[in-house]
Amino acid sequence: MNVTTFSALAEPNRLDIIQLLCDGPMPVGEIADRLELNQPQTSKHLRVLSDAGLVEVQPVANKRIYKLRPQPFQEMDSWLDSYRRMWEERFDNLDAYLRKLQQQQNQDR
Repeated sequence: MNVTTFSALAEPNRLDIIQLLCDGPMPVGEIADRLELNQPQTSKHLRVLSDAGLVEVQPVANKRIYKLRPQPFQEMDSWLDSYRRMWEERFDNLDAYLRKLQQQQNQDR
């Protein structure tokens, strides 16, 4: 997992851009309008996201269309999966322990 990915996503406006692009490719102007940011600010955020490999740009006429790159998100999901499995196991153990306590409490009545 690349720390640059997390660094790029740590900024709220960039995370908002990623959320918008989940709906599909979008030009810079539309991203700026929907997030109520100015276009130069939006372009700077998109540059960081692009440098981190999270988005790619496609020039179409005089517009720059941005879209998500799936690979970094798939890598992040794989990395998080190990933690997900660990927590699921711990929650399963907690659930079993609580059931055992509940059974003991019911037997004591």
